[in-house]
Parts: sequence; C-alpha cells; structure tokens
Amino acid sequence: MRASGTFTVADFTPAPVPGPQIDTAVPVGVSTMEKRFDGEVAGRSTTLFTAAFDESTAVGTYVAMESFDGALHGRTGRFNFAHAATTLGDGGRAGEFFVVVPGSGTGDLAGITGGGGVAVEADGTHRIWFDYELGR
Repeated sequence: MRASGTFTVADFTPAPVPGPQIDTAVPVGVSTMEKRFDGEVAGRSTTLFTAAFDESTAVGTYVAMESFDGALHGRTGRFNFAHAATTLGDGGRAGEFFVVVPGSGTGDLAGITGGGGVAVEADGTHRIWFDYELGR
C-alpha cells in the first residue's frame, strides 16, 4: 500500500559534532529536527540528521534517522525509518535511499515493512510517501 502526504519542519536545531573531526572541503554537521505530517501520512517525527553540505553550491549528502508517531491511512502507531540522498545543486537528487526499520512498528503499525521517498517541489512543498506492508 502507498500512503502519501506533505510535511513541514517544525524545528531544526544544530548540535555539536561528537568526537574528533577531520576537516574536509565540505563540512559535516549534525542536527535534530521535528516534522509535522498531513495527508494519508499524519503525525509527527523526531529526526537525527547528519549532512556534509556546501551551502554556496547546494551540493551535499544527508543521512537521517526518524522516529514517527502518527497514522498511515488512519492506522496509528510508531515506527522508525531512515533515508539519505545527495543534492546536486540544480534541484536534482541522486543516490536516494529510504527504508522502514524492520521490527520497529507499534500499535496498528506493528509488523510494518517497506520503503518510500521524499521529494521537494519547486514551490518548496515537501512530500513524503511510504510503500508499506503490515503483518510481516
């Protein structure tokens, strides 16, 4: 099944990068985020977000681990999902990855498995979708 929706970032807070760092041409950063979702995907998530990103060219790569609390098609529960992508500076993306963490579902979403994706439209609208199965 596919559940889709839009989301907004309610909070984006940079955090210190732990441990010793190696300086490269593109700095690495860590942040925490909170997102709000509307549509067939409804609820909120908290996110641990890491990225190596050059703001001047909008080129970089991010990796995110999210904990979702809400509903897919009205089925409520919680689960984790991870996603990553490279931004190419021209609005394009490459190397996209998106997976629901197996065994992480609770409530009506227990046993959830699958994948999905994230897209940002030209007008700035953020979209998300989950291609998922339950009961595995």
